[in-house]
Amino acid sequence: MPQAPDSAPSSVPAAKRKVTTLRLTEMKRAGDKIAALTAYDFLTARLLDEAGVDVILVGDSAAMVFAGHDTTLPMKMDEMLYHVRVVTKAVKRALVVADMPFMTYHKGIDEALGNAGRLMQDGLAEAVKVEGAGDNILPIVRRLVEAGIPVMGHIGLRPQNILNYGTYKTRGTSQDEAEQIIAEAQALADAGAFSVVVEKVPAGLAERLTRAVPIPTIGIGAGAGCDGQILVTPDMLGLNTQFHPRFVRHYAHLAKEMTGAFSRYCEDVKAGSFPSRAESY
Repeated sequence: MPQAPDSAPSSVPAAKRKVTTLRLTEMKRAGDKIAALTAYDFLTARLLDEAGVDVILVGDSAAMVFAGHDTTLPMKMDEMLYHVRVVTKAVKRALVVADMPFMTYHKGIDEALGNAGRLMQDGLAEAVKVEGAGDNILPIVRRLVEAGIPVMGHIGLRPQNILNYGTYKTRGTSQDEAEQIIAEAQALADAGAFSVVVEKVPAGLAERLTRAVPIPTIGIGAGAGCDGQILVTPDMLGLNTQFHPRFVRHYAHLAKEMTGAFSRYCEDVKAGSFPSRAESY
């Protein structure tokens, strides 16, 4: 009988093991940092997986970096399902988490179950992510987990709530809000969430929160004290030239490189040097 992913033989290097929700918990306990990035298409997802990324989030950030909207709010369920389907086709090792778009889990438990179920059954996602930890969200988290759907939480700055905030400023800078964010993380853990994204909070708060909860914390703009880190892939590749938050490190400058390549192609076509005889049939 084939072995389940979490009972992989010890001879399999950790970097090659299939990442599961249990594996992330093991990494937190061992002090092994979790590397996460976003993907919205097949080719990027395949490259991320081959590079050893542990968690691939099919984020509703696609509404901004893929579709050109100003916020994540316009992302629809059918659009998210499309992105999830193409990403899961490419991934073999990483844990694929699908964002639940705005208003796909706020109207009640039945609707949340139906939408999360579509992402799992039709999209083949391995977990879903929801934002918030209020009295309207926690029962939904519990029910999804009871139904066998792993849930990742999201606290701190919550992009789906941006119109209420009115700004992307750092959250948790006051004592009251800091305590509330820690309580939200604990409540999500108690509700059965396997992990939580902590976005744009002071580094000290994120470190304190990470020590306080048993589930892995994945930071974005939350300092180095979290159990892992996530960035939006087009941001860290330097593709998004209009977005320059201090928490994004550019590991490449692809906008410049791609523009240069496109320009050289145009020049070659107009000069008649492309295609060459060797590039023709």
